Amino acid sequence: FFWLLYFQNPFEKNLKLIALDSTFLTLAMFCTGSNLSLIGTSYAASVFYGISANLFIGLVCVMTLIILVSVFKRKNSTRLKAFLYAFSIVWLVPIFLRNDIGNSIVGLLLLSIFSVCIYYIISSWKNLKGAQWAIVFGLLLSLGSGMLFFFYQLILGYVNLIVFYLSVTGYALFFPLSLLVYVAMRFKEIIMEVQQNALKVVQLSEEKEQEALNRRKLLEEEVARQTAEIRTALDNLKATQTQLIQSEKMASLGELTAGIAHEIQNPLNFVNNFSEVNTELIEEMQQGIENGDYEEVKALAGNIKENQQKINQHGKRADFIVKGMLQHSRTSTGERQETNINILADEFLKLSYHGLRAKDKSFNSDMITNFDENLPKVNVIQQDIGRVLLNLFNNAFYAVNQKMKTVEMHSSGADSDYKPTVTVSTFAPPSGGWGVSVKDNGVGMPEHVKEKIMQPFFTTKPTGEGTGLGLSLTYDMVVKGHGGSIQVNSVEGEGSEFIVMLPIN
Repeated sequence: FFWLLYFQNPFEKNLKLIALDSTFLTLAMFCTGSNLSLIGTSYAASVFYGISANLFIGLVCVMTLIILVSVFKRKNSTRLKAFLYAFSIVWLVPIFLRNDIGNSIVGLLLLSIFSVCIYYIISSWKNLKGAQWAIVFGLLLSLGSGMLFFFYQLILGYVNLIVFYLSVTGYALFFPLSLLVYVAMRFKEIIMEVQQNALKVVQLSEEKEQEALNRRKLLEEEVARQTAEIRTALDNLKATQTQLIQSEKMASLGELTAGIAHEIQNPLNFVNNFSEVNTELIEEMQQGIENGDYEEVKALAGNIKENQQKINQHGKRADFIVKGMLQHSRTSTGERQETNINILADEFLKLSYHGLRAKDKSFNSDMITNFDENLPKVNVIQQDIGRVLLNLFNNAFYAVNQKMKTVEMHSSGADSDYKPTVTVSTFAPPSGGWGVSVKDNGVGMPEHVKEKIMQPFFTTKPTGEGTGLGLSLTYDMVVKGHGGSIQVNSVEGEGSEFIVMLPIN
């Protein structure tokens, strides 16, 4: 029966020990009964069954103690193992001594097993609960029945049949019955534990579900809060970006204004000078009219006309410069106008150069222009292309100026053969459209810098000298605004070249 329970429930390890103990007890009783029935008939068979019965009884004693330790959840200490080994060895001695000495040894061994069992019961008394008590009562009744039998046999020297049958029956049945009760109670406890665990699982599941709902609610609130923060940050970022772009425009406008102050002075000087000359010529012409010298008057009138044309020409140039400044400072309207790229590039080149000269009087640079005179007028957004050119020119002059300072630091100015040069070329690409090349012999750029120069806020200039938006805005205006391209060629220490190419729209 116990073996059947064990095979059905192998996870309950105590069932295996109980099944072994019950098996040894059954075999001990079978051999004892066979021995008693064969006394006086077959000596050899009687001896065999007698020895076997004693051997199985010893195994029952050992298994009983092992079951007790396992059920009480006690450790298999070294002393316990030593006791069991000693008990098993000594138990073999009286098996072959079928006399009073052998019986005395058996009694002492049983008494020792009984004592150890009592020790474990007493030492585990406070921790016993439930099904463990069935083992305790069954073991005590079984051991008590066995001790009763040996008390009569060893002390009184005889065995009363009634006492013999009661003691043997009690010894044989009490402990197995207690094991049966233990198994029944243990299964009940297991079922209750399963039910309690199931309730805990359900309760934990409900708690987790509620916790998940609470977390979800908190997460939704957090997402909503962070979304609001992100929107606010995005609005602030857009406003900051607008301010930075405007700051970049104002910075380039400042450089442009410094160049304009110098550039506009030339046409104004021409206007003033020719105006003064015309005033004198008009006075001479009035005097010639009074004198009747009309040939002289005609000659003077021709000179006045030529001077007036020059005044008009330089006035228009001043007007072009002022309009360029105004367009540069305004927000781009996106309106395209027919533009002469050569004139636009030449004017902004001069304005950029004089703007840098206004900040650093010691700076000088050669300016070489290679303009393709056959380029037709193109429809572009003048404000945007003007800013593109001005930014490229400013960077080129900045690069050659930085290299000039580096050269002067390592050698005297007289000994240096370095000559800052910025070359501007316009051309018609083979694919169509038009292009502008801005080349300098300045400090150049390493490869890792060249890969980043179009990124917003990236700058190689010291803090306070650049916003890092110039080339980024240039890229946006050329590529996104006009559908063109920007190519960068640079060698560190030798110079850089920016090539802008735009299609004709």
